[in-house]
Amino acid sequence: MTVTAVEARPREFARERRGGPAPTRVVVAYGFWIFILSDIVMFSALFAAYAVLSGNTAGGPTGAELFNLRNVFLMTMFLLLSSYTCGLGMLSAEQRKGDRFRVFAAFTFVLGAAFLFLEISEFAGMIGKGAGPSRSAFLSAFFTLVGMHGAHVTAGLLWLVYMTAQVIAKGLRPAVLRRLLCFSLFWHALDIVWIGVMTLVYLMGVQ
Repeated sequence: MTVTAVEARPREFARERRGGPAPTRVVVAYGFWIFILSDIVMFSALFAAYAVLSGNTAGGPTGAELFNLRNVFLMTMFLLLSSYTCGLGMLSAEQRKGDRFRVFAAFTFVLGAAFLFLEISEFAGMIGKGAGPSRSAFLSAFFTLVGMHGAHVTAGLLWLVYMTAQVIAKGLRPAVLRRLLCFSLFWHALDIVWIGVMTLVYLMGVQ
């Protein structure tokens, strides 16, 4: 650690005690958790809307007629495995093993993309059968909830590409590691939301 860094740390602590501006790492941490909590609130509202509207099929197809549990199982496996490889990648990054991180990041991207491909294929198949979001309130709620999760997965994949580029360009410095931690928490949160989707939408929908 350089002399400048040693001298800067007491000044940073003194600034915190005096009530001055918080360090960037603190602001980022609080801001990210606020973002995650706001996402949870949004998905909670979408789950509630789906629960209310799931029986309003307007004479159209029901979930039991549309859902393919084999496809849902594959999507779930892809997403859970991507969460596992994401965790291994984060551990590799913390150990400053850049090459291993890039390998696990590639696995995470491929698995996430496979999940997204199956989801888009499911949407396309349903629309091809005339079961688009405008067919009934049930399908409107379905496409909104599941599509919003898919949009988050898409954003996560783009974020992963950006973070991998940062690791290549800047190395595994502390600021990059903090951003990687935020991405990892976001990706794991998508797993939690998907478990709710799988249970409420698909498993209960085929009964």
